[in-house]
Amino acid sequence: MEPQYKSSAVNTPYDDVFRTMLNDCSSLIIPVINEVFSEQYTGEEEVIFSPETHYINQQDGDEVKRITDGSFIIRGKEEKRFLCECQSTPDSSMLVRIFEYSTQIALDQGEIAGNVLKVEIPRSAVLFLRSNRSTPNNMVIEMKTPGGTVCFDVMVLKTQRYSIDDIFDKELLFLIPFYIFSHESRFAEYNADETKLETLKNEYGDIVNRLDALQRKGQLSAYTKKAILEMAGKVVENIAKNFENVKEGVKSVMGGRVLEYEAKTILKQGIEEGIKEGIKEGKMEQARETAFALRAMGLEKDAIEKAVNVNAAQLEEWFLEKPVEV
Repeated sequence: MEPQYKSSAVNTPYDDVFRTMLNDCSSLIIPVINEVFSEQYTGEEEVIFSPETHYINQQDGDEVKRITDGSFIIRGKEEKRFLCECQSTPDSSMLVRIFEYSTQIALDQGEIAGNVLKVEIPRSAVLFLRSNRSTPNNMVIEMKTPGGTVCFDVMVLKTQRYSIDDIFDKELLFLIPFYIFSHESRFAEYNADETKLETLKNEYGDIVNRLDALQRKGQLSAYTKKAILEMAGKVVENIAKNFENVKEGVKSVMGGRVLEYEAKTILKQGIEEGIKEGIKEGKMEQARETAFALRAMGLEKDAIEKAVNVNAAQLEEWFLEKPVEV
């Protein structure tokens, strides 16, 4: 009998957005790494992903499936490995997953030298989408071994602390899809008061205008801008699903379907700089995620086929697995 696999981690729509941003707009994670780990990357470094599937044995005999898709290397003057995850609850429950992921990654990359197994724990961080007074400013994993106690820090970034000015001043565009969390506590007010809702819509109008300005300056591609806004829309749809006025109001500011000429620009730039991260040999899963993202942006199937470099049959198989929500 084949072993039964299960995942104890709950995959939320916010995890999907986080993963899509990592895969399709990988360069945007570099300023986040600078912010969290006090690095000095320029943004020109290469981001290399190495998603791996692991099966972790549990005490009841089952195995838990883990996909470490938040693991990547930044290659600059030297190579450093990072592990980043997001969490939508304001507690320390992510520590267990970070420990599982980081030790598996360390083992995958370990080497035996003589009679010594050498492993390196990746630099780890959690992006808290929600936070409160009890949310830690930093976390620690402590391991007691026969040779003594070993600790490593898990860094923390609280997205709700960042204003629009902070995000653009520090180039933290990766956080834009999650900006709506900073307004979550006031959804009922916005939903009932058109004047207050207009203030929220103006903030998102400001975000769109600033992204447009970066695109005009050549500092942001049409593909990346559209991906940011598309993922922001997905977050809004989920977090504000019970507040129709908020959901529709914010989405109306961020724009609708892609115009034909814009789609061509997005497709060209995506092939040249964004989508290539998802079509490297051995990364079909990333290509699949990119195909879904392009479909959500309104691109036609033939354009998506060219972008992710798969045939029509493969694309149709993917889309049948995940039909468009009506």
